[in-house]
Amino acid sequence: MAKCLTVLGIESSCDETAAAVVRLDTQGQPQTLSNIVLSQTADHAIYGGVVPELAARAHITHIDHLVKQAMDDANLHFKELDGVAATAGPGLVGGLLVGMMTAKSIAMAHDLKFLGVNHLEGHALTPGLTEGLAPPYLLLLVSGGHTQIVSVDDIGKYKRFGTT
Repeated sequence: MAKCLTVLGIESSCDETAAAVVRLDTQGQPQTLSNIVLSQTADHAIYGGVVPELAARAHITHIDHLVKQAMDDANLHFKELDGVAATAGPGLVGGLLVGMMTAKSIAMAHDLKFLGVNHLEGHALTPGLTEGLAPPYLLLLVSGGHTQIVSVDDIGKYKRFGTT
């Protein structure tokens, strides 16, 4: 019988700090057990765009609380996880470092596997988690400075038709 796979995910690539717990059940069906997002949009609005240093500092301030809330909402302890994932890029380097170091620290402290995730690939595969959409499909990906039209043929198999 297949085992459930439960992962804590951390996202901090730009101006949102997020932590979520996702599980694949024994049938391979995804479940979102928790999803906590803190947006910094209002904090950066007065500057006309994201200020990388301020974004990184906000990630530092809030990430521990968001991770705790995500774990509490999922009603899990770290020892019940199979791994921890975090956005590895592309993104703002300060924010990426905060998320990666937090995730790696949790993984090391609890003897869990760690996975760095490509931010754009995460967006490309999200329809499978949220909508049950299986490849192949055509994707319009709009994320910060990255706008692309991509054919998602399978996990790890993509064809880019256009980009900005």
